[in-house]
Amino acid sequence: MAIKDRLALVGAVVGLGLAASEFLKWRNALDLEGQVVLVTGSSRGLGFALAREFGHKGARLVICARNEQELERARQKLAQQGADVLAIPCNVTQPDQIRKLVAQATAHYGRIDVLVNNAGIITVGPLLSQTLQDFEESMNIMFWAIYHTTMAVLPQMLERKSGCIVNITSIGGKVSVPHLLPYDTAKFAAVGFSEGLRAELAKEGIKVTTVAPGLMRTGSPVHAYFKGKNEQEYTWFTVFGSLPISSINATRAARQIIRATQRGDAELIITFQAQLLARFHGLFPGITTNILGFVNRFLPSASPAEGMDRHTGEESETPITRSFLTALNQKATREYNQY
Repeated sequence: MAIKDRLALVGAVVGLGLAASEFLKWRNALDLEGQVVLVTGSSRGLGFALAREFGHKGARLVICARNEQELERARQKLAQQGADVLAIPCNVTQPDQIRKLVAQATAHYGRIDVLVNNAGIITVGPLLSQTLQDFEESMNIMFWAIYHTTMAVLPQMLERKSGCIVNITSIGGKVSVPHLLPYDTAKFAAVGFSEGLRAELAKEGIKVTTVAPGLMRTGSPVHAYFKGKNEQEYTWFTVFGSLPISSINATRAARQIIRATQRGDAELIITFQAQLLARFHGLFPGITTNILGFVNRFLPSASPAEGMDRHTGEESETPITRSFLTALNQKATREYNQY
């Protein structure tokens, strides 16, 4: 057989293998009807979008957040759409509250089938404006909270030999982006924990999916924190995160996450731009870092004296951030319960 024919045969076999693998994934996909899904940080933004889409699939929902008014507003919106939803106030930086959350949810529904670790915080600004407290807060919310919620839910999943854990990390957990160092640090830790968790729990029948989104239009910049030249930081962050060429609608992202959950995928990187960045960085980490160092030269600089205080996006609005350039994010702010 000629080399050309052999290569064609190998290609056909590989193609058939991939097709068979995809078929089996869909054949064995999780039916979410009646499943109990706990989503942390679900009163607004991506968490709210995820809860809404899980509800559309017939899942029974447990939502949680620190702000009780926002949480109740989210519960009402989800219930109006026909979802079976339980809202439990919880600060995920407090392990005792996490244990109570899991205990209440389990007492109410009998079990938790799917855990979605979504709660997060964003603090934007140059390194010299960031403090130890900023790093500790990011780690507490986006790493230690994932650890504590996972360990609280895990015993019942191990007993049943089934369950899904979905960890919402970020492309910032694969490529460290300037002016987001506390966020990047916590997300890198979350990616490492999530990937190792999948490897260890596979033999127990528990599937773990690591989700690394790129920029999403969730409306979240209004609640993010900005330091240094906060108005300039907020402007570049919200404009770039609002453009359709660089970001994705949160509902589309939520539906991709749910499909990955049903299929038990190991990893989902959301947006083509994020996939490209992750692959390029994997092949050329030094070049990627040098490019980001060049980009950083164009971002607002600040000394510690210029701004250790932090301001929310809502406090940092400018005529540009209220303009047509951020129209999509303004729409997302209303849709995903940010106000």
